[in-house]
Amino acid sequence: MVAHAALQQTAYTLSYDPAYVRIAYPNGDLPRDRGVCSDVIVRAFRAAGVDLQKEIHEDMLRSFATYPHRWGLAAPDANIDHRRVPNLMTFFARHGNSLSVTARREDYAPGDVVAWDLGGGLLHVGLVTDVPAPDGEGYAIVHNIGAGARLEDVLLNWKIIGHYRYFR
Repeated sequence: MVAHAALQQTAYTLSYDPAYVRIAYPNGDLPRDRGVCSDVIVRAFRAAGVDLQKEIHEDMLRSFATYPHRWGLAAPDANIDHRRVPNLMTFFARHGNSLSVTARREDYAPGDVVAWDLGGGLLHVGLVTDVPAPDGEGYAIVHNIGAGARLEDVLLNWKIIGHYRYFR
């Protein structure tokens, strides 16, 4: 279900918009035609019944010190925290959903979340689908790296720094 929800986003999330926006809580979202890479994950999980905005916010309220403090915040912010890749990575790791990072496509299953280091301090995240990669090895990824949600064979394009499976 989560992989299908990510795929659906390629039809309507047509732009990349990293702006800070005040949104409803829980279940808050930007207009669905825009977002960033993390919004692909948040929307796909929400379609599967998991509100990462709420889950991450509540986890940060309990354990704020365990989350990255790159943004100079003194407390959690339900408007943005779930939209930040390091926070997604921390949440998945804290809840026992980390898997080994490998360069073997077969280790990445539909529904898995993958995080990459693009270099220069930029992190990125995407979701493994059940659409076979063009070469028939592994699966394509839905991600938003600047032009809206796209289905592409990018698993091994950048340095993988996180591999997570929430749905078993």
